[in-house]
Amino acid sequence: MSGHNKWSSIKHKKAKVDAQRGRIFTRLIKEITVAARMGTGDEESNPRLRAAILAAKAANMPAANIERAVKRGTGELPGITYEEAVYEGYGPGGAALLIETLTDNKNRTVADLRYILGKHNGNLGESGSVSWIFEKKGVINIPAGDLTEDEVMLVILDAGAEDLRFDGETFEVLTAPEDFERVKQAVEEAGFPIDSAEVTLYPKSSVKLDGKQAEQMLKLMDALEEHDDVQNIYSNFDIDVSVMEQLENE
Repeated sequence: MSGHNKWSSIKHKKAKVDAQRGRIFTRLIKEITVAARMGTGDEESNPRLRAAILAAKAANMPAANIERAVKRGTGELPGITYEEAVYEGYGPGGAALLIETLTDNKNRTVADLRYILGKHNGNLGESGSVSWIFEKKGVINIPAGDLTEDEVMLVILDAGAEDLRFDGETFEVLTAPEDFERVKQAVEEAGFPIDSAEVTLYPKSSVKLDGKQAEQMLKLMDALEEHDDVQNIYSNFDIDVSVMEQLENE
């Protein structure tokens, strides 16, 4: 299983406590504000803003919060100006890390990330050091339940999916970005449950981690997730399901 999906699966299993919801709202508000500032306040003509608003609604963000974030982006309301910055680096075992941020102070953000990575046996790299490892893909995660691989394969291949991967718990459907919506619709029409579905950066290769390195990597990802400036994290680490279960039970 890919590191991206591994981390996505872990996040989906985490309890939705209030503190976590607060961090999710903070990230979504930043994304809505920047999307509105870089495009327009009209979600119909601004795909990035439309995607951000859909994500906010899925997280049950109040409509008033969404409206204020849009108006801050368009300048109708005063607010902080955020800049996009992408940082590249490595985690334990040489796992690649691509970290997307929205920040009002790049010096503070890079210093914080350097500290977090160093504390968890990682380090920042030069621009371009790991970005080549990732490519844009549509990724749809389907919990296995009683589904068989043949059942899922029949539906997704007819709709134009590129690949199907299975880790014993989840079917991971990969598509070209332009085929994502069609494949997702086919999965929905087939009545299959969906854990997550998005067009995202996906690793071309993975790094296998176990033991202490696996534990360090998960702690690093948690620490990065908790930073207010971090919007998205992509990695290519791979951890066996058995190792995951062992770490979760400790």
